Amino acid sequence: MATLRDIKRKIDAVKKTQQITRAMNMVAASRLRTTQQKLDQFVPYAKQLTEIMNRVAAGVEPEGFPLLLPHEEVVKVELIAISADRGLCGAFNTNLIGAAEKFTAEKEQEGLEVSLTQLGRKGRDYYRRRKRPTRVFHEGMLNNPNYADASALGQEAIDLFLSFEVDEVYICYAQFINMATQKPVVKKLLPIAPETMEEEEQEALEYIFEPSREGVLNDLLPNYIHLQILEAFFQTAVSEHAARMTAMDNAVNNCKEMVRDLTLIYNKARQAGITKELMDIVGGVEALKK
Repeated sequence: MATLRDIKRKIDAVKKTQQITRAMNMVAASRLRTTQQKLDQFVPYAKQLTEIMNRVAAGVEPEGFPLLLPHEEVVKVELIAISADRGLCGAFNTNLIGAAEKFTAEKEQEGLEVSLTQLGRKGRDYYRRRKRPTRVFHEGMLNNPNYADASALGQEAIDLFLSFEVDEVYICYAQFINMATQKPVVKKLLPIAPETMEEEEQEALEYIFEPSREGVLNDLLPNYIHLQILEAFFQTAVSEHAARMTAMDNAVNNCKEMVRDLTLIYNKARQAGITKELMDIVGGVEALKK
């Protein structure tokens, strides 16, 4: 049976863990607010650019635009798999890796070859343990999501697609729904498939293009890819902070319960020790009387 000193030592250790998890919860909450503000500012711009791209692409033939034109035969696909660099965020990384694994298995069952661009150490470590090669690895992109990193990664994907090294490009990221739900999503980046628009919607707003519709679209399409990747960065970063904040909050509550249970055990053991000592004293007194 554990001594009072051992129980006391466990209580102190749990309290120290509780302090650490509470501090991590506060850090995650601060980073969540900052990143979520950036996401809220970015989403309207991304939606407006997508709407403009759909309107402009609706009036052209895809044959003149390689990023819109599917390859005749799909043999190899590229998956940009995003994960966190750190753990302690519940099932966040497990869900992302599971979604990427499911996508990879489905494509390989179709007879396609899948190559990986891995973002985040957790995903890299997972595939390294399973001896699965990664074409390229990046880390730290979720610490401060920015357009420079997104455009560099987007241009790399565009070059692979235009050089026919890959026939399709997908990205796997976490979509932020709310504090309790972060949904893994696999989205197709290339070839770009603009949303079809009704004739009434297309005629409701006409643009004047300078120098031409084709010239504007040639500039829009790469930027559209870059912004899709940047949005994935923001969504995943917010989801990571929310998942870590929730996990640390649960850890704090668990520590409170453990301290309460251990304190109860400590008090019972202490009371049992006092009772035993009293019984020994009473027994000794009775023996002396006899």
